[in-house]
Amino acid sequence: MDDESVYRTDKEILEQKAKQLLEPTPAAINISVDEVSYRKYHRYLTNVIDTDRRKVVWNDKGRKAEVLDRYYEGIGSDNCQKIESVAMDGARTYISSTTKYAVNALIVYDKFHIMQKLNNTVDTVRKDELNKAKKNGDDRVVELTNCRQRFVLLKNKSKLTERQAQHLAELCKINEPIYKAMLLKESFLEIYVQPNVEEAEKTLKNWIEQALLSSLTAFQGLAESFTEKMRYILNWFKKRISSSISEGFNNKIKRLKRMAYGYKDIYYFRLKIHQHCGLLNPRLAT
Repeated sequence: MDDESVYRTDKEILEQKAKQLLEPTPAAINISVDEVSYRKYHRYLTNVIDTDRRKVVWNDKGRKAEVLDRYYEGIGSDNCQKIESVAMDGARTYISSTTKYAVNALIVYDKFHIMQKLNNTVDTVRKDELNKAKKNGDDRVVELTNCRQRFVLLKNKSKLTERQAQHLAELCKINEPIYKAMLLKESFLEIYVQPNVEEAEKTLKNWIEQALLSSLTAFQGLAESFTEKMRYILNWFKKRISSSISEGFNNKIKRLKRMAYGYKDIYYFRLKIHQHCGLLNPRLAT
């Protein structure tokens, strides 16, 4: 069979299975919502994952509020009210859609994405200091902050090798902004070891105050964002749901896209995601 015949046959079979298993839209009690890029120039798919079954149950093009609205409308108002928790990356569009439909759900700003944002902020400080060092001709700071060394800053301090620890200690000694950034990163981790939500809230408020007074523009912006979404961060202590499963599926989806050298038919790509990560997986039938 030629490639075109294989594509049409596979798509037809998947469409038949989708009508049986994905219509009506499968409901879930605990879900994770995340987006994945399917094409360059900011083309995204929104995926909804049932975290109890660990399966993709719905996806569609885009990442705006009206995209997620279609999922909630698809499962109906009764099922929306049964949703207990929604893990997400803190996107305003997903939050607004969820608060509108899943009125009883606990929205959890996922710990995985928070740490990702924290590391990205540290890396922003590194880039700023690298650019300054290049302009000032400070070769040692350039050597310690170049892109090959960025993982020393992003890695958990307890997991650094002896050489990496020495590298970090020297960098913090000669560069005050990076020293402040590393202190803020380490102090933020204290939030997640607190025994209860009350202590976590105190620690988070103290951290936000430190970040705002740090004179680091990147951390000041992060602190303002965390202030706005504080209740969603603290909800993790009430329901320790994570969207890290979404990141695992995102990696599978990206690998699927690379194996096919991209998909021109986005609907077919969505079906293939359900086949590899969702309810259309043939292994579920055995």
